[in-house]
Amino acid sequence: MINRGESTVRVMIVDDHPHGREGIREILAGDKLFQVVGEAASGEEAIAKAAELRPELVLMDIRMPGMGGLEATYRLKLLLPSLKIIMVTVSDDITHLFEAIKRGAQGYLLKNLDPSAWLQYLREVVVDEAPMSKEMAFRLLQEFSSGSEKGSEKAVAFQKQKASTESFPATPLTEREKEVLQRVATGASNREIAGLLNLSEHTVKNHLKNILQKLHLDNRVQLTRYAMEKGLVKREFDF
Repeated sequence: MINRGESTVRVMIVDDHPHGREGIREILAGDKLFQVVGEAASGEEAIAKAAELRPELVLMDIRMPGMGGLEATYRLKLLLPSLKIIMVTVSDDITHLFEAIKRGAQGYLLKNLDPSAWLQYLREVVVDEAPMSKEMAFRLLQEFSSGSEKGSEKAVAFQKQKASTESFPATPLTEREKEVLQRVATGASNREIAGLLNLSEHTVKNHLKNILQKLHLDNRVQLTRYAMEKGLVKREFDF
């Protein structure tokens, strides 16, 4: 996990187009929090350099010749489990982005977004406050509730769990923490959670910190999968 006490976050840019890498560098130059420590033009090069550069955050182009961003993301997460990876793409094709999340990515950025939106989102990712998009959260719910992945033990377990009980399964979380986790899993931001539960944003942040520590998880994506695996998210939630 990124050490929030550090003055800078080590970033590696992965894109097969030189102009693409240059554009990302220029965006990151607008915020002193981010320090670009290296670049790679392919998934293979990214893996080779990551072990040496030890980046904390990788901005990964999803489409590249040879090893693409999806496979590179999977392998990098095996190599550096605490690494945060954000997919960078010109398209918001939900199929590719959903696959990236399943392989370990924390989220995605569209190349045509305003630079200020990039920097705000990346800052939120660094401190684990970037909400998963509601569409992505809904797709995750569909995966676990329908058993769409053939042979998926998690999906089968989810169905049995729903059939056997309407109550929450055993977790180390308090009732309030379960309520916060439910909202995280539907893609709600800290501000939205605070409004829904009549809490301050500071209190929501503290709850999230405690939840992550109790479950030994690193980010909101992992929390969302946990909530869905445990059957804590119901179909009637408004996405």
